[in-house]
Amino acid sequence: MKTLLVTTWNGRISPVLDVARQAELVKADADGNITRTTVKLPGDDPEGQAAALRALQPQVLVCGAVSRPLASLLMADEIQLVPFRTGAVDEIIAAWQQGRLDDAAALMPGCRGGRLGWCRGRGRGRHGRQGGAGRGCRRFME
Repeated sequence: MKTLLVTTWNGRISPVLDVARQAELVKADADGNITRTTVKLPGDDPEGQAAALRALQPQVLVCGAVSRPLASLLMADEIQLVPFRTGAVDEIIAAWQQGRLDDAAALMPGCRGGRLGWCRGRGRGRHGRQGGAGRGCRRFME
């Protein structure tokens, strides 16, 4: 059985994983049948949030921005993290079922790669050169 966890807010991916209060746990069997369960999250500190997410045992976690400490905790638990995504939860679930989670259409504004460390804002960032870390989603990583 495959499992996906999507942090949610008003039917969309929540903008910041660290303070997300709810998620949609999606399980797909070998025939492609899915079950969805809405779960509550503590959203108070990285360790508490990581423990709550770990207990749900997702294989893949799709979220908006995420801090470096929380991302490290989740990756240490071997959860495939797909950060810096935006959009409707139903569209993300459909993309997961079709193997399209890396589609650029679901990237947060200002992201080009969307994987940890690849996300770069446009224009001149704090490094003073084109393509450096800008004001986009990278700021949540520090």
